[in-house]
Amino acid sequence: MKKVLISIVVAAALLGGCETNPVTGRKQLMILPEETAIESSAKAYTEMLTPFQQAGKLDNNPAVTARVVQITERLIPPAIAYRPETKDWAWSVKVIDDPKVVNAWCMAGGKMAIYTGLINQLQATDDEIAQVMGHEIAHALAKHQTEQMSRAVVTQLGVNAVAIFTDARYAAMAQQAAAGAAKVAIQLPNSREAESEADRIGIELAAKAGYNPKAAVTLWQKMAKVSGSEGKSDFLSTHPAPEKRMEALGELVPQMMPFYQDKAERPVFKLKASAPAAQSTARAAPSRPDPAPI
Repeated sequence: MKKVLISIVVAAALLGGCETNPVTGRKQLMILPEETAIESSAKAYTEMLTPFQQAGKLDNNPAVTARVVQITERLIPPAIAYRPETKDWAWSVKVIDDPKVVNAWCMAGGKMAIYTGLINQLQATDDEIAQVMGHEIAHALAKHQTEQMSRAVVTQLGVNAVAIFTDARYAAMAQQAAAGAAKVAIQLPNSREAESEADRIGIELAAKAGYNPKAAVTLWQKMAKVSGSEGKSDFLSTHPAPEKRMEALGELVPQMMPFYQDKAERPVFKLKASAPAAQSTARAAPSRPDPAPI
C-alpha cells in the first residue's frame, strides 16, 4: 500500500510540474524553477565547502588548483554557447583535498568541485579531467540538478509540492525544502537518459575546448579499474558506466574530432579565484597546436 501511495504522489507531481528542456528537448519534472535551484545551490555550495576550508583542505595545492581552473575556464565558453544566459551564472570550481574520494560534481548554476582522489588515483590527464568537468557542466546545462532537486522535493513534501512552490504563503517551507534538495541532488544517481545526455554534451564541450575526445573512453576505463580494485567509487555510484556506455562514447569520438582539431582560438572564461560565487569575464586563449593522438 505504501508503494502505491508513493506512486500516486509522484504521478500527481509529474502531471503538475513537467516542462521541456531547452537543450535536450526531453520532458522533465520541474517542481522547482531553475532560479530557485541556483539560489539554493549557491547556499549549499558554501555550506558544503566551509568544513574543508576550515580544515585547510580546499584549494590547498596551488599547482593542482591552477590546473583544474585552467581546464574549467576553457570548458565554460562552449557551455555558454549551448545556453547563452549561463554567461551570468556565478561559475566556480574548487579542489577538495581528499585522496580517498574519487568524485566530482556540479550544482545548478555552475558551482563545481573535484576531489584530489579522482585526479591522483586515476593519474588523470588534462584531457581526462576535461571529460569529467565537461560531463558535470553538462548536467547543469541540461537542468539535471534542478530535476533531481524537484524529485527530492516531491519525496519530502509529497503531492502538495506543486502548490507549495507556486504559493507565496509557503515561501519559507519552499526555501527550506530547496536548500535540503540541493545537497541531495548531487548524491543521487542520475537516470540513464540524463547520463546519456551529459555524456553527449560533455564530450562535445571538451572537444570544443581543445581536449581529446578519446579521453572520454580512457577515463571510464580507469574509473572501472579503480572501482574494481579499491572498492566502491563515489563517482561510479552516481555515474554508472556499463560497457555499453563506453561503447557509446567511443562511437561519438569520430564526430567530435573535428571540434578538437579545429585550429581556431579557444575562448576562455576567466574565473575569479577569490570566492566560490565570484563572477567572471571572458577572454581568448591562443589556439592549441596540432593534437597528438592518445
